[in-house]
Amino acid sequence: MTQKICLISFDHWNYDKHIVDKLNEKGVDAFHIKIGGFKHKNLASRIKNSFSKIFLGKNPKIQKRQEHILDMLKLKGFQDQILVINPEVIDLDCHLEIKKFTKKYITYLYDSVDRCPVQHLFNGVFDEIYSFDKDDVKKYGFKKINNYNYLEKQTLAKKENIKNQVLYIASFDNRLETVVKLKDVFEKIGVSFRFIIVGKKTTLHKLKNKFSQAIDNIELRRKRINQNDSKELYNETQVVLDLVRENQTGLSFRVFEAMAFQKKLITNNKTIIDYNFYNPNNILVIDNENYNIEKTFFQTEYQAIPDDIYYIYTLDNWVDRVFNLKK
Repeated sequence: MTQKICLISFDHWNYDKHIVDKLNEKGVDAFHIKIGGFKHKNLASRIKNSFSKIFLGKNPKIQKRQEHILDMLKLKGFQDQILVINPEVIDLDCHLEIKKFTKKYITYLYDSVDRCPVQHLFNGVFDEIYSFDKDDVKKYGFKKINNYNYLEKQTLAKKENIKNQVLYIASFDNRLETVVKLKDVFEKIGVSFRFIIVGKKTTLHKLKNKFSQAIDNIELRRKRINQNDSKELYNETQVVLDLVRENQTGLSFRVFEAMAFQKKLITNNKTIIDYNFYNPNNILVIDNENYNIEKTFFQTEYQAIPDDIYYIYTLDNWVDRVFNLKK
């Protein structure tokens, strides 16, 4: 009998849809409930929601989103497994209602517990809790699994197609100060780069006022870059820059995107040296205080990762492990 599996998540960057696509490819009857799927019906509804947030300290949209999840489950019926990504955005009572629709309730934490507290969901809510953060796995006894490589392995780009030696794409947060410092380092050693920061309009305006000329040559965008455009950007670069968030030890998607496009990587994630794909020719680990970047790193060719090691980090292997599809 065909398994029925539901994925519940926000999926801001369209990573999670690949999980559902892979499950369906494997013959599973899978579907995705996007937590942000609820939309206000009209302007009056939006104004009413804003009034409640400001003056009553309540956000009706959160409740509506949770009702949307339960309505979708009622429509789709009982599931063999349900996976929730970043469960902290759903109230405990709603989790307990969701759990009634499945035999196996799983969660995967995209962020560390320090960044997104979920301790109130530890006791008996989930059958399994997966995390990519090594420290959290050790501290809380989660099941360890990395983020997944959602891309097919790409052919090496021709040298003449390279437009920038370093590429960095990320949403705005406190990593920007590091980005500004690295921009100065790359300019001094004569390495070309393209840095793209995505944020809200008010945030970007404050950035311009705070950093002034320091953010020259850094692109500030309001809209996220879609995955087709990001593929083109990766094809045009030699090295991917990966800066981990504060209180995070797991591997970000930047690592796997670099792996798929066979690009070198510069990262401040020191735990990367513990992984079996680590190769100092391909990966330069920098300290947050001492940016020991030599131009010689850019002058050697990328060395391909063996296929058996590469497979470990693929989405194909990820879904088999999380949903126990291979028996």
